[in-house]
Parts: sequence; structure tokens; C-alpha cells
Amino acid sequence: MMFVHSFQSEWLKKKHSAAVALVWSGAFFIPLLMLIIRLKKFKDLASDNASPGLWAWLYGLNWQFMAFFLLPLGVMLATSLITQLEYRNNTWKQVHTTPQDMSTIFLSKLSILLVMLVQFFLLFNIGIWLAGVLPAVFKGVAFPRASFPWVKFLRGSGYFFIDSLPIVGLQYLVSLQFRNFLAPLCVGIALYVASVIAIEWEYGYTIPYNYSALEYLVSIKGNRLPSANIHVWALVYFAVFIILSYFLYRTKKDKS
Repeated sequence: MMFVHSFQSEWLKKKHSAAVALVWSGAFFIPLLMLIIRLKKFKDLASDNASPGLWAWLYGLNWQFMAFFLLPLGVMLATSLITQLEYRNNTWKQVHTTPQDMSTIFLSKLSILLVMLVQFFLLFNIGIWLAGVLPAVFKGVAFPRASFPWVKFLRGSGYFFIDSLPIVGLQYLVSLQFRNFLAPLCVGIALYVASVIAIEWEYGYTIPYNYSALEYLVSIKGNRLPSANIHVWALVYFAVFIILSYFLYRTKKDKS
């Protein structure tokens, strides 16, 4: 019950963070661009909507930009914004005087991040669906002939969710340790740049910020599989980062 109350408190606090706007704007940004492009090419709408491959085409286009750029950077920003709310408001001492143990505080903040990530993927899939059906509403053409493959796309989003966990874990770790908002971002951006450089490296799967891009290349583009299971690597990295983060959080002397 204490965890539920702590989670509710963190959920209310996040409403005052820019992370909420980041989730919504990030989820709909690329689908909105796809919608605008489709409306501009209205002459192709009827033939595109009649194609059985419309949804796969839209899904691939949306994920092309999301997997390589917006998703990793968005997760970095959102994690840092949520985790450092107490640093910015100077309220860590107040939080630690409440009748809840440190494990509850740690897990409730982490849970907020994971729930927001799930929310992002749900909104992103809704955005893809809207990019497919709204042109028919605005231009008066037939709706897409093929039904939207919700189960398939949500399953694919589940893999991208797993691929994002190492970023959540490491950004959470760094954000809890440093008061400076730029510190976790510098760490994240450095690893992101390294992942981009090493994307075609044989052992690129060892870089924890690489997995969303690799997932796109394998599951959507059909490229050759890496020599290791990237989802297992992502889960292992996440577990290691969270365990280390919890240990450092518990043993940190200055918790203000």
C-alpha cells in the first residue's frame, strides 16, 4: 500500500515536469509529419489506401526516424527530467522525511518512468493509425482497405520497449547521483554518439544505447541478425544498471 501512495505522489509530481509534454509531442511528432506528407501527396491517397502494404510502409517510415534518433534522445531527456525533480525543487530532504523507505522511493520513481515509456509507445501507435486514416477523412477518399495490425505493431513496440530499458537504467543511475542536469545528458549523448558510430561494428550490440537502431535494422529492414540476442543484452544491462543505481542511492552520503 505504501508503494501505491508513493507512486501516486510521483505521478502527481510529474505533471509539473516537461517530461509529460515530451512524451506526447515525441509520440505524435513523426506521425504528424507523415500525415502532412500524405496530405500533400493527395493524388496518391486512393492507391496507397487500397494497398495491403500501407500499414507496414507507414510503420517502417515512422520507426526509421524514431529508432535512430528521437527514441534514445527522448528517453534520455524524460528520465533526467523526472529523476531530477527533487534536485531542481530542492526537496530531497523533504521526500526522505516522509514515512516511506528508500526502496519505495527508488522503485516508485523508476515505475513512473516505465509507465511513461509504455504510454509513449501506445500513443505512437495511435499516431501511426491516425496518419493512415485521417487523410481519408480530410480528402474524401476511401479508408485504408487493410485493417490496422494492432497486435503485431504493439508486439513490435514491446521489443523497442525492451531495447530502451538500458537507456532508462543508466540515465536513472546518473541522474540520481548528480545535481547538475547536464551531467546525465552528457553521459547519454556520448554513449548515443558512440552507438551511432559503432552501428555496423561486429560487436556493436555491446553498446547499451544501440538496441533500438539494431531492432529497426533487423525486424523492419530485414538486415542480418547480430551475433547475440540484443533483447537479452538489453535486459541484462538494465538489471545491472538498476542494481548498481539502487546500491549507490542507498549508500550516498549526501541525499539532499
